[in-house]
Amino acid sequence: MKLVRTLLKPVILGLDRLTAPNPPKRDPIVQKALDARTANLTLYHLQACPFCVKVRRQIRRQGLNIRMKEIAEDRAAWDELMAGGKLDQAPCLRIDEGGKSTWMYESSDINAYLEKTFGA
Repeated sequence: MKLVRTLLKPVILGLDRLTAPNPPKRDPIVQKALDARTANLTLYHLQACPFCVKVRRQIRRQGLNIRMKEIAEDRAAWDELMAGGKLDQAPCLRIDEGGKSTWMYESSDINAYLEKTFGA
């Protein structure tokens, strides 16, 4: 499995770079307000995971500034994910609200949440 990931990583990342969506153009004041609304979000991801790419593309398409933590390269991020989310699965969106953290898995669920919460 590791060999397959190693071989597919440059293909996945290359295709993602070539076809990356452009973020929307916004007035700086509107963007700043949106950034404040996303300040409580963290995406735990793997660089070449196709499901993580799907979520990162949605984030870019919507022009959202969400904190990103790459769990394969950042041991502290991995430890946070395991302590809070309890699943060794990526992507995972941590939503911090009212002193409580919600851990959302599944790329389709995350994208639906982003679309519903922040619009297109």
